[in-house]
Parts: sequence; C-alpha cells; structure tokens
Amino acid sequence: MRLVRTYTPDGEPVRPCVATIGFFDGVHRGHRYLIEQVLHAASERGLAAAVVTFPVHPRHVMDAAYNPGMVSTCEEKVQLLAGTGLDYCLMVDFDSHVAQMPARRFMEVMRACWNVRVLVVGYDHRFGHNRSEGFEDYVRYGRELGIDVLPARGYPCQVGGQRICSSYVRRLLHEGQVELAAQCLGRPYLLAGTVVEGHRLGHTIGFPTANLRPGDPDKIVPADGVYAVRAVLDGQEYGGMSCIGHRPTVDNGSERTIETYLFDYRGDAYGRGLALSFVCRTRSEQKFPSVEALSAQLRADERQIRRLLGE
Repeated sequence: MRLVRTYTPDGEPVRPCVATIGFFDGVHRGHRYLIEQVLHAASERGLAAAVVTFPVHPRHVMDAAYNPGMVSTCEEKVQLLAGTGLDYCLMVDFDSHVAQMPARRFMEVMRACWNVRVLVVGYDHRFGHNRSEGFEDYVRYGRELGIDVLPARGYPCQVGGQRICSSYVRRLLHEGQVELAAQCLGRPYLLAGTVVEGHRLGHTIGFPTANLRPGDPDKIVPADGVYAVRAVLDGQEYGGMSCIGHRPTVDNGSERTIETYLFDYRGDAYGRGLALSFVCRTRSEQKFPSVEALSAQLRADERQIRRLLGE
C-alpha cells in the first residue's frame, strides 16, 4: 500500500495516534463532527489525531464510469482538514491492490506503518474488500492487533430534512440549492479556476463578465441559473452575479459557461485566478426575446443581488 503523502506540520514521523478513515469530500459538518470525536479521544489518551483518506474516490477506482462530481478538490480537502486541528492527514493511494485488501489487513498496515492505536469508525462506515465486514469484525481484529476500535456518533442535525452526507451535498449543488449546500458544509460552496476569453457579449450590453474555467474538471458546477456570489480576484473580494448555462438568448449551442459580473471591478481579468463563493440562486436560466430584454433583466438581477449582498 503506497502512502502518497503524510501531511504534517513539520514532516515528522507519525506518532502513536487516534485515526478515522474516509474520503471526506467537502469536509462537511458531519465530517467535522466525526473529527471532533477523534480529537477528543486523542486528547484523552495523550495521542496524536489523524485521518486516513484518499486522493481519488475509491468507487471511481473500481468503476471508471462513476463520476458524480466532487465537492472539494484534493488540495481543498487537505486545507480544510488541516483547519480542524488534526495532526496528520495520511493520504493513501487507493488502487486495485488496496481495493482487494480485507479489513483486517488494512488495519494491520495502519497499526504497523502509521502507528494507529485507536480507530474511530463512523457510525455507517465500512471499509475493506467489498465492505463485507462490519463494526463487530473491526473490534475483533483490533483486539488481535492492538487497536482499540471505537464507534462514532452520527451527526445529530439535519438540513432540509436530510442527514448530512457528501452525496446529499452533491445533489443539492446539481439542483442549484447552494444555500442548503452551504448549511451542510458550514460555509458557501467554492468554485475556483482561471478567467478565460469568452464571447464578449457582456461588454457590448454593459455587463462585462469574467468567464471562469474551473481548475478541476471533476469539481461540481452548480445547476444552470443566476447566482449571488462573493468573488476573489487577485486577493481582492468583490460582490457579483454569476450566470451559469448555455446562454439560450444568443444560441450558445452545447457550450456551458460560467460568467461572472464583478460589481465595481474595472480591468482585464484574463488569465487570472478567480474564486467564486455561491451565496444563493436568484433565478433559473431563461431565454429572452431579444438582447435588449436580456440586458433589462440583467439590470434587475444586479439590483436584486446587490441588495442581497448588502452592496
């Protein structure tokens, strides 16, 4: 089993630790509740705190057609995990060899190679080949290997009547429900990339836009529509409105674009990094009878979104 990288404050060898396992896409509130339990167990025992995670979704390794879109890139996930107070992020290269590994063998590696002394298992989490073993099996293996296996409590709160999980957050984003997604994440959804050349129609109707090309093609782009956003360009924050979709008024064909009008920004943003935090969706994408009608609607959108953002 190849450890891609151990993310630590100073590159030190892994000390005896309490760990949990998961993909942690989005590092949402449910994930952080689990990590808090790891931190508490580590503090009680005088051990370090760690997560074992993977750079690519394990299911995608087994089924290349599985690509639901990601809530966070691997780099974003590591940054978010670092902000929780963990001592280590053990990034494992999940390949076909690891996929075939029984749970007991995986636990042997954790004990021998990564100094895991306590394993906190998420209340609905299974690992190992075919996920065929359960919590009682992990406890038995732990007794044999010298790992204390603890059950985690599930996050007690719901959002929109649903339990918080990464698949639910993905669904909300695909539906454009970015406000509910933010409640699950504990922060607005972020989409970052580079400003590229667009069709420049916005310049001709008084709404010059920055056309975003996401930095990671697997990152979810929210549903088509108009959004209130907070944008960061060159370290400066702007309020703005983002239009996602196929620009039906001007027959954009199959091309899907992410165009953002940055309030009170004057300049050329081509080639620069742009990050969008989605505040809310204000309307769906529409086809207007003319460019003039589109321009009038965009003016109304701007007034509404400025009010929403307190601009």
